[in-house]
Amino acid sequence: MNRCFLRFVVLFVMAFGFAATSATAGPNDPLFISLSGDGANKVGHVLHFAGLQMSRGHPVTIWLNEGGIFLASKKHTEKHAARQKELADLMSKGASVLVCQYCMKQLDVAESDLLPGFKMGNPDLVGGALFKDNTRT
Repeated sequence: MNRCFLRFVVLFVMAFGFAATSATAGPNDPLFISLSGDGANKVGHVLHFAGLQMSRGHPVTIWLNEGGIFLASKKHTEKHAARQKELADLMSKGASVLVCQYCMKQLDVAESDLLPGFKMGNPDLVGGALFKDNTRT
């Protein structure tokens, strides 16, 4: 094979391969975030990102599961007060925060333990947000 042809093939693959795999979000496409932990750094990063995307016009749903459910619990306010305030601020701006019902049972968090604004998830709520047209995760 000559070098010129080989260079052409490499450039072609690079140009069209990347173009074919790139995905772009529309200006108002919803964002679904699954948050499965309660570590301060991880949660801070996720909430900051969610706020940035909301400011760009993307509706945001945050799905708290596994250890993330503690962020919604009154019993864990001492540890998570700052992050609970951030979540409340996001909800006041229109974010939806759903809490995994199964995880709540497994980790002993009752519905009455949820702070105001947090919604206990169910298949219809979670599936409706996750599979809404043009949703990004």
